[in-house]
Amino acid sequence: MNTTITSREFERDGDAARSAAGTESGALLPKVQFAAPVPIGKVGQVGILVPDLDEAIDLYGRAFGIDEWTCYSYDQEFMPWSRFGAEEGAFAMKLAMGGSNPQIELIQPLAGPSIYHEFTEQGRTGLHHLGVFVDSLDDAITLMEGSGYRVTQTARGYGRGGDGGFAYFDTERDLGVVVEAIEVPARRRPGTIRRTGGM
Repeated sequence: MNTTITSREFERDGDAARSAAGTESGALLPKVQFAAPVPIGKVGQVGILVPDLDEAIDLYGRAFGIDEWTCYSYDQEFMPWSRFGAEEGAFAMKLAMGGSNPQIELIQPLAGPSIYHEFTEQGRTGLHHLGVFVDSLDDAITLMEGSGYRVTQTARGYGRGGDGGFAYFDTERDLGVVVEAIEVPARRRPGTIRRTGGM
């Protein structure tokens, strides 16, 4: 695996810290600590929840210079096994992937319940998760659960050979964002190519 992010402390000093703290006493800002390690890897994907995939493709394509998107509809036929919380799931979504290093993934939730619906029911859209590409989803789950991060939603079998899977973890409290582990299938099922601006 890649570098482990362990518990670190950050502090500010000097005039900037005194100014930010709103005090003339010279007191430093409180230290910020991350409670648990996240030994999973480098961010390879930025996941964004959107209300309308077609509009989002044009918006984010123009914003980040992405000309081409690969689009999929994920449902129970596309991903034959899925789980949301403790129950086998029946969630579905449309998504578009474009760019690289990191890849941008746009997700429009469809059927639920799902972690996407939990997010949008709070009136939120936009940045939802950071995805890490892993060699073994099982190993990533073991590492994250060992660090105290439970799986909130997962699915497997979206590759042509029944391989491929992903798992989301309950990291938002510590990191301010959800972390997803993604095991890419050896051969993806075909998607639909869309171009920014409908071209």
